[in-house]
Amino acid sequence: MDRDSIQKFADMLYDAEGTRVAIPPLTEMEPALDIDDAYAIQLANVERVVREGHVISGKKIGLTSQGIQKQLGVDEPDYGHLFAAMDCTDGSCEIDRLMQPKIEGELAFILKDDLTGGHVTAEDVRAATDYVVAAFEIVDSRVADWKIKLVDTVSDNASSGRYVLGTKKLSLDEVDLPSVRMVLYKNGEVVGEGTGAAVLGDPAVAVAWLANRLWGYGVALKAGEVILSGAFSSAPEAARGDVFTADFGDAGSVTARFV
Repeated sequence: MDRDSIQKFADMLYDAEGTRVAIPPLTEMEPALDIDDAYAIQLANVERVVREGHVISGKKIGLTSQGIQKQLGVDEPDYGHLFAAMDCTDGSCEIDRLMQPKIEGELAFILKDDLTGGHVTAEDVRAATDYVVAAFEIVDSRVADWKIKLVDTVSDNASSGRYVLGTKKLSLDEVDLPSVRMVLYKNGEVVGEGTGAAVLGDPAVAVAWLANRLWGYGVALKAGEVILSGAFSSAPEAARGDVFTADFGDAGSVTARFV
């Protein structure tokens, strides 16, 4: 795909974010778009918002569950960029700034060292991690009615919206990631549950995959960044007034309120 076409689709997604008016799937407008085109579209908008003064705070991994991969016809996860402006530090998420949000409970890795070189292992991830915390990712889509294929979501910054971090910090010596169990509550009722094993068998494996995939595009995971490692369960829809809590047992909990 030529540079002008990449920029055209990036502009459409950027404008949709600003106006909060969703657009048709890119894959319907241009069926020839491939995954490399999609990451080029994503990076075009990342570079644009960085020029506008936004600060990259980390990265996110999506499509880690086999069920969602099968649904979209893919055999690997995807990734997107996080920005400091996405951080709902007090747990309050302004619904008017979102379009069609859903929420995922997961673990966030906070790095103390860079992960580079393209041959990162799960053990490398553990060594480079300062701590993990319970987290919510609020996914959102600029594509109407969530009618997305892999290329659509990748182009749309992997459907990133907001994120919320818990306060309990755990070193990886204190937790066995695959066995961590999460129960997700919506307005006090259980709406999802899962374990770390749902995230590529081990969330550290997912972060290693991310580091290696990014390296192929010349992007590194950097010390101090927040890495959202992938959802433990499906993502329910969120609306004004909803309160969600993800309880990870000894790994802590996190709450998000949509206001």
